[in-house]
Formats: sequence, C-alpha cells, structure tokens
Amino acid sequence: MLKTLQDATTLHNGVAMPWFGLGVYKVEDGSEVIEAVKTAIQNGYRSIDTAALYGNEEGVGQAIKESGVPRQELFITTKVWNSDQGYDSTLQAFETSINKLGLDYLDLYLIHWPGKDKYKETWKAFEKLYKDGRVRAIGVSNFKIHHLEDLMSSAEIKPMVNQVEYHPHLTQKELLAFCQREGIQLEAWSPLKQGQLLSDPIINKLAEKYGKSSAQIILRWDLQNKVVTIPKSIKEQRIIENANIFDFELSAEDMEEIDGLNKDERVGPDPDIFERDFKS
Repeated sequence: MLKTLQDATTLHNGVAMPWFGLGVYKVEDGSEVIEAVKTAIQNGYRSIDTAALYGNEEGVGQAIKESGVPRQELFITTKVWNSDQGYDSTLQAFETSINKLGLDYLDLYLIHWPGKDKYKETWKAFEKLYKDGRVRAIGVSNFKIHHLEDLMSSAEIKPMVNQVEYHPHLTQKELLAFCQREGIQLEAWSPLKQGQLLSDPIINKLAEKYGKSSAQIILRWDLQNKVVTIPKSIKEQRIIENANIFDFELSAEDMEEIDGLNKDERVGPDPDIFERDFKS
C-alpha cells in the first residue's frame, strides 16, 4: 500500500516518478499558477504537470524557483503541442519550453496528442533529447493501443509513460493492461471527470463509508489501479485534501463497484477523431 505523497513508481528506465502530482491545465499564468504550484510543493507534492499548450510554463518555473525545494527533489513534466510536431520543430519547442520553465533538464517530456502523421518523427527528436540527457524520461499522451503499437514498431526507446483521460466513467481496462504488459506507466488526466463524478451516488456512498471526500475515493481508486494521477486545483484546501489519500485503502469489492461505473464516456476528444481533424 502506498503510504505517502512522495511514494514513487519506477519507470522502465529506472527513473522514479511520484504516484501523485498537481496538474495545471487551464490555470492562468502569473500569480494564479505560481501560488497553486507553491502551495502544492509546500504541502509535500513533488510532481508538477504542465504543457506548452497551457501557456503557464513561465509561472510554473517561477514557482519552482520560489519554492525553496531543491530541483532534484521535483519531477517536472511538460508536453509538445500538435503544431510543433516533427523532428526539428520538436527540438525547437523543447528549447522554448525549457527556457520558459527556467530549467536545465526535464523529468518527463510527452507528445501531447498522436496527431495525424508526425509522431514518429517527433519521437526521434524525443529519443535524441533523452540520449543527450536533456530529459530523464520520455512518453506520450492520449495514445491508444494502435498508436503505441505503431510507434513502438520503429522506436529505439519504448515510451515510459502514457498519460490519458482516465476516470470511473472511462476505465480503459484494455489500454491499462496493454501498458502494464509493455512496462509503460499509465497516468490519468481529468481523474475527476472535471468534477462530474463528485455527485455520483455510489462514489458518495463510499465517501461516507470511508469518511473521505468523493474526490479522495476516486483518486485512491486510481492509485490502487497502479495509475499515476495529477488532479488540478488552485484552492489550497482542495490541493491539501486531494493528497490526503494515503491513510486508507479501498476494499476489492469497493474497487469493483467503482469499476462498474464505466460508460466508456469521455470529457475530452477521442484521440482518433482528434487525429482525423488534426491540421498538420
């Protein structure tokens, strides 16, 4: 059983990645993101997940600087956006991101979406950044099984992480099993389905049973499925509450009951449709 907020999974290249972190999607650059990230770090978080698309890498970097926590204790993720996919443009996008963050290296760099036809070129750039020691781990986001199989058919280095939409209405069991077989760590974005799951009667019943919030029940379910999770919040109380999930364990029966909520329902785009509509 995971005991603390600093507990980590070991990626297939030996790098330790915290099981739990803070996501900053739609958090405004400047004071909003700076305060959220500093609050998280001050309360024991060590993993922060941003992306070029979010437009707040500078604020994240500022918060890291002001936090007073040594860089090597933190795990920082960002992502290359669709319009920057391709070999040379990915290398340029990386330089832009790392300069905005004010860091010497990244802990994890992800391809944000598969896109249409450039992710293999993009991956070659990722492999170069990894070999050059600019990034400690490389991975993908929103990749389905067929995308992963296609990428791995020509990749020299297998992705270490696949970050996808994952919550009790989208349990993605086949993808989770595939990633576990391949040694790819699955990571959840939108673990609370943008708050839509917080009023679910079964989740609420379990919250009462365990003396926890509905969000804590869902986030604990993630961890017990061996899925890294990065809920987003800008409120100090919620940032602290979300992480207070290391002092209880859901029973096997309760895990199954939550699994039973699956509807294969997304709040974000389907990667295949997004890929088809993607303008290269």
